[in-house]
Amino acid sequence: MAFCNPDDNDIRAFLKRIHHIAVVGLSPKPKRPSHGVAMHLQSFGYHIIPVRPAIDAVLGEPAFANLKAVHTQIDLVNVFRAPEFVDDIVDTCIDLKLPALWLQEGVIHDAAALRAQQAGMFVVMDLCIYKEYKRLI
Repeated sequence: MAFCNPDDNDIRAFLKRIHHIAVVGLSPKPKRPSHGVAMHLQSFGYHIIPVRPAIDAVLGEPAFANLKAVHTQIDLVNVFRAPEFVDDIVDTCIDLKLPALWLQEGVIHDAAALRAQQAGMFVVMDLCIYKEYKRLI
């Protein structure tokens, strides 16, 4: 079975109902794509939760070393990591019973995306959340 992204209506509805986005791999460097996307998501009204070891804060929000260290609500895990790290991220999401996973453009791991979907998560892969928000909302 091949992974398939949700349709536009489902993505639009999802983006309208979530509030708290954990951004795994959020860079503190303003020129990095993760930083720009997260900054725009903040401007759209989302609460950003930076997940990156060895930093204290990004975009005015306290940073966490990993998803297990976050003790606030997470509606979506948005991933800016290389595909080889996705399996472990999905394992953690499933263990924590997190509801949704978004793998950014270029972050492609069909087996992990399918596994997350089969665990009941809403999953989007190889799309930019910022571009999809701009296109759909």
